[in-house]
Amino acid sequence: MMKIALGTVQFGLDYGVANEDGQVRATEVQQILSESKKSGIDTLDTAIAYGTSEEVLGKVGIDGFRVVTKLPSLPTNNGDVFRWVRDQVEASLARLGQKKLYGLLLHRPEDLSGSRGGQLIQALADLKDVGIVQKIGVSIYSPDELEMVCKKINIDLVQAPLNVVDRRMETSGWLDRLKSDGVEIHTRSVFLQGLLLMERSKIPMKFSRWSNMWNIWQENLRELGVTPLEACLSYPLSLDQVDQVMVGVDSAKHLQDIISAASSVDHVPDTSFMLSNDKNLINPYNWNHL
Repeated sequence: MMKIALGTVQFGLDYGVANEDGQVRATEVQQILSESKKSGIDTLDTAIAYGTSEEVLGKVGIDGFRVVTKLPSLPTNNGDVFRWVRDQVEASLARLGQKKLYGLLLHRPEDLSGSRGGQLIQALADLKDVGIVQKIGVSIYSPDELEMVCKKINIDLVQAPLNVVDRRMETSGWLDRLKSDGVEIHTRSVFLQGLLLMERSKIPMKFSRWSNMWNIWQENLRELGVTPLEACLSYPLSLDQVDQVMVGVDSAKHLQDIISAASSVDHVPDTSFMLSNDKNLINPYNWNHL
């Protein structure tokens, strides 16, 4: 089974520290989706907050794909949570040209613990009950968020960052815990927004405080005889608890390279030397403050 899923934020926004070409053109999106189908990729990840991503997908056509999208933060001035959730999902389906969603995630899980958290939980459950949404869940930045989430709501799906640098989902025990509860796990940020794939000389100066890490990364990959692409993909793909490893691409060729790398590694290289708990590095949200 192909464990690669396609992230689509680049289809709607100029996104990623290594992105030199900006938002992906619709003609290229068409080719990427065609290549995805040929390769057995059947899951697309998007979000209402991803610019025009949903509209682009809807125009290009995504029949045959399982679609996961995300609700934005609850607006502070909205009293009718049920109507707001329903309106958001209906608008999302209209843009996507779909009748149902495979997954609906909360982009801001903290909303569950607010004063309207109970209504939000019920609204999600209602969508699942009527069959508009197959799985409900959360998109998180840190496994620390999961304790609260799991006390509030029975989730079917979690999306979380996981890569050779950021292994918190594994080291915290949450991968095992979620899997034992039957929760589907999708991981993102496998390339740390492309940072792990960049040539040493092209890594932006603001990341220079981790210069030693980048040097060791390049040296070890040479010694291991694997490419950065192969090393990055082999770690999450080797974990039985992980159902889908999400990748973002900017061209069909880029996707082909990823699929080839995912298939070519016959052993999992030891990249544990890259493990870091430095939140300034592992959380891209903090990069603007470097």
